[in-house]
Amino acid sequence: MDPHLLRTFVAVLEHRSFSTAASVLGYTQSAVSQHIAALEADLGTRLVERRPVTATAAGTRLMEHAPGLLLRLDAARADLARLHDTRPSRLTVAHTPAAFGPAVAQALERLHHAAHPLELEVRVLGREAVIEEVLTGRADLGLVDGATAPSDPLPLPDLGPTTTLAAAEQELAVLFPDGHPLARRGSVRLTDLTQAHWIDAPDTAIPLDRLRAVCRADGFRARIRHRGTDLHGLAALAAAGHGLAVLPMPLAAALPGVAAVPLTQPRLVHRTELIHPANPTEAARQLAELVADRRPGPQRG
Repeated sequence: MDPHLLRTFVAVLEHRSFSTAASVLGYTQSAVSQHIAALEADLGTRLVERRPVTATAAGTRLMEHAPGLLLRLDAARADLARLHDTRPSRLTVAHTPAAFGPAVAQALERLHHAAHPLELEVRVLGREAVIEEVLTGRADLGLVDGATAPSDPLPLPDLGPTTTLAAAEQELAVLFPDGHPLARRGSVRLTDLTQAHWIDAPDTAIPLDRLRAVCRADGFRARIRHRGTDLHGLAALAAAGHGLAVLPMPLAAALPGVAAVPLTQPRLVHRTELIHPANPTEAARQLAELVADRRPGPQRG
């Protein structure tokens, strides 16, 4: 299966348009049509309905595999490129909004003083984007966060030849508006809040599908959807009564207009994990060692 044809196939279905896919990929529309026809001939089945542009049953099934296949190909290319990296003083860190805690900031400061000069770039992204940045070599190291049982790893997808280690574990809290009846509670149970209004903010707060999974219950219905990485915007929505959200306690307690109430049941923690390739750059390797020195924890590869 030609990856160039597969990329064209993904672009056509993502944009629901042959002409838009052609513009995005830098091809002519006729070239895009030829790519799709060639891929269909290779696989022996129709993949895309032309009018309107939609996936066939076979195309839908292929779309379940295609993004992961293309990402692993990009990851392999980046892995080889790192063998010839001639910029040991460059470090690009991608992280989710709630993943960049004091331990990592202090480790970066120590590394910055140890490496002269260190060209440092920090990017705030969603969870899937952080993983993609690391696998494709656009970031040297990533930090992702989520909710899990104490000392358990995060439920991450298959990352291929990468190393993951714990960077921090913190208490979780539910964000309530200051005037909410539960805002002055000493603690709350997540299972008591399944029918409350929630903010669906998968890249800033703990995702609602994760809350459903750990409680093994339906509910946690979104009253409003928040897309992006703006924590203060999320706090403003919570303060105005649009819904609840779950964040790490130190971060939640510092946000204005909301009350951060500790979450006691089920027994969960906010966990941050550091991800880097199996053959990291020197700066990424040093930062990972500094973080590991500050926060011992199990590694997985």
